[in-house]
Amino acid sequence: MSARSGPSIVIIGTGFGGLGMAMELRRAGFENFTLLERGDDVGGVWRENTYPGAACDVPSPLYSFSYEPNPDWTKRCAPQAEIHAYLRGLAEKHGLLAKIRFGAEVTETEYDDATGTWTVRTADGSELTADVVISAVGQLSRPAVPNIPGLESFEGAAFHSAEWDHEVDLTGKRVAVIGTGASAIQFVPEIQPKVAELTVFQRSATWILPKPDTDYGPRLRALFRAVPPTQLIERVAWWAVCETTSLSIVDVPAIRPIVERIGTGHLNKQVSDPVLRAKLIPDAPPGCKRGLFSNDWFPALAQPNVQVETGGINEITPTGVRGADGVLHEVDVIIYGTGFKGTEFLWPMTITGGQGRKLHDEWADGARAFKGIAVAGFPNLFMLYGPNTNLGAGSVVHIIESQTRYIRQALELLAARPGRVLAVRPAAEAAYDARIQARLDRSVWSFCTSWYRSAAGRITNNWPGTVTGYRLETRRLNPADFELVEI
Repeated sequence: MSARSGPSIVIIGTGFGGLGMAMELRRAGFENFTLLERGDDVGGVWRENTYPGAACDVPSPLYSFSYEPNPDWTKRCAPQAEIHAYLRGLAEKHGLLAKIRFGAEVTETEYDDATGTWTVRTADGSELTADVVISAVGQLSRPAVPNIPGLESFEGAAFHSAEWDHEVDLTGKRVAVIGTGASAIQFVPEIQPKVAELTVFQRSATWILPKPDTDYGPRLRALFRAVPPTQLIERVAWWAVCETTSLSIVDVPAIRPIVERIGTGHLNKQVSDPVLRAKLIPDAPPGCKRGLFSNDWFPALAQPNVQVETGGINEITPTGVRGADGVLHEVDVIIYGTGFKGTEFLWPMTITGGQGRKLHDEWADGARAFKGIAVAGFPNLFMLYGPNTNLGAGSVVHIIESQTRYIRQALELLAARPGRVLAVRPAAEAAYDARIQARLDRSVWSFCTSWYRSAAGRITNNWPGTVTGYRLETRRLNPADFELVEI
């Protein structure tokens, strides 16, 4: 590393995090960076998730970079293809495609104490050496399939919603959907009119709120282009709504009954059958699990070709799914809407830090990181959308912007002091984690089991506050929190 060129940097991933980091680096004058992408295009989860109805449930004026507004969204909650096109457009606009190595799945990164550099290895046997590694693989990139007895024995088509098999024609088929999370509530209404029978296996009901979606017609898009502040007004308005909702999770629990009334009213309005309605009433307070937004989920479940099963699953057989009550539901296709390995951060990469430390060993009882960005004992390693930076409400893109600015400050420190590495102090990391966990213990997330919590019960994913609070937390890097170690 030289003072003139700055540190050499490898960024892993090209979703919102990776591209956001690259744009921040370029604005700050850092050019010595390479992005590694396992796929054949940019976009992360918005490239991978192509299931019917895939869309964002956060209004797109907010779910986009503040410095790159898009006046051409066709809907307030943009569909997957438009979000992917937005990211692709950013990569092209900022000249980032030439910086990306596609088809490069990172399997291992290893720190060398003697040289203060990282060796990054990919699945095809390639190696790169860099001063700094920035992981932007996110929290929701690896599908989770439940460990159900007999899963491999099913003779029909079966796939996870994040790996949708578009070759399978569902028309007239008997379909089982296992899981009722954020993906299922989008694809079930899309496939319900096509299938002959649809059996939805629900482990627990989730709070569903009205989706604040609307079409952005040509005139409104023209207004956004001609008068940009009009789109900014909508962004600020939705930011205020999300910030208020976030307060209910920890600091202002009095807001929760309001959310509960909205959700209950939405259910009562859309489901008249008392038996079905009883199945869809959540048994945990709002926010305990991820709140969902849909205007067509409940109506889809109320259709005569749909059956909702809540008794659990005993096994999967060659011809279908056997419930805990012993009844076999014979189906032609199984779709797993069972989410992602959210608590297995950076999995399945092997990260070896200073003195041979394995990151997954350090995280044996749950992932943790200083401000969700840096880990003691792993110099010059930074993360975007790391531990405790997910949101119960709001736009993760706002969190990513805060993190890229914070990491940029770390890189400026390194550029100003060549021949050194930057490592967060263990005491700083421990104090931060204790403070965050104490707040999380007061949060609504402590009331139930969800993907936000590790097997040990530690809440590893979520930030216990507003995005404004996180922006203030990361606004300025305090050099006292770090050690600049000479190599």
